[in-house]
Amino acid sequence: MKTSLFKLLCFLTVLPLASATNAADTGYRVINKIKLGGEGGWDALTVDSAARRLYISRGTHVMVVDIDSNTLAGDIPDTSGVHGIALAPELKRGFTSNGKADTATIFDLDTLKTLGQVKTGKNPDAIIYDPASGLVFSFNGGSGDATAFDAATGTVAATIALGGKPEFAETDEAGHIYVNIENTSEVVEIATATLSVTRRFPLAPCEEPAGIALDKKSRRIFSGCRNKMMSILDTVGGRVIATVPIGEGVDGGGFDPEQGFAFSSNGDGTLTISSETAPGKFEVAQTVNTQNRSRTMAIDLKTHNVYLPAADFAPAQEPPQEGSKRQRPVMLKDSFAVIVVGR
Repeated sequence: MKTSLFKLLCFLTVLPLASATNAADTGYRVINKIKLGGEGGWDALTVDSAARRLYISRGTHVMVVDIDSNTLAGDIPDTSGVHGIALAPELKRGFTSNGKADTATIFDLDTLKTLGQVKTGKNPDAIIYDPASGLVFSFNGGSGDATAFDAATGTVAATIALGGKPEFAETDEAGHIYVNIENTSEVVEIATATLSVTRRFPLAPCEEPAGIALDKKSRRIFSGCRNKMMSILDTVGGRVIATVPIGEGVDGGGFDPEQGFAFSSNGDGTLTISSETAPGKFEVAQTVNTQNRSRTMAIDLKTHNVYLPAADFAPAQEPPQEGSKRQRPVMLKDSFAVIVVGR
């Protein structure tokens, strides 16, 4: 997951309708913009549909937003280099992956207070909770492995070598974890019973898979790939059965089981919505214009709204002398917001 930011079209709290390119219009459009401000870039975000909360990583802390009132509900501090947030509602616990600290923070879902820290591998990135095993898995980009620890106690159960750089991951909640391996263009399957890699699935022609989503019913994995395509992997047959075009700079993905839509959030300012049109046949149903560099996303499965972070930026500065690197654009103060795409 890469933290990158760009220019928002306006500072309004409510954004008018955005344009959309339709293959078969799903009815999705930009319906709101929640202005939050605050310091720090962003990476992944997570929706708790039951508790009506949105958790957003902000570099050194996590913002918590009430998605019914669209107001800030709290903050989780001291999460250095935070990338992802995982939730275990039955335990009333949440977990963050702190990339710069090589730790995972355990926090209380009610009070948002820190309960403890777990040592992980190097640069933990994605993090998920698997309710079937009661384990949390952090996927460590710097050490190319996963740290599995007990969600209730924080005790590390295993370190699992992955053979490459992990990106986003999903659980089928039935004994398997699936994670994209960016530099080998694969999906790796982990068995939660043995905490070992059991299968590896090549994703060609996909390159550099990032965002991932899982249709648990059909056992298909949707991987957003950086060569502007989404691959659809059949985990039963063990092969890629289809690809669909997506925007450039994908980082996030999601699947809405009730609607059957697969989503890809792309850094070029688009949200690609794909669907199955015939058995094993997939097409782009709609492309919604969002915001440049809004490349991560989360779905509220209650309302079916999609949340994408964004911000305004000053123009990038030209290098002071020939051969030096161009400086990154600077995020404008208090311009951070969350775009809401819905019907």
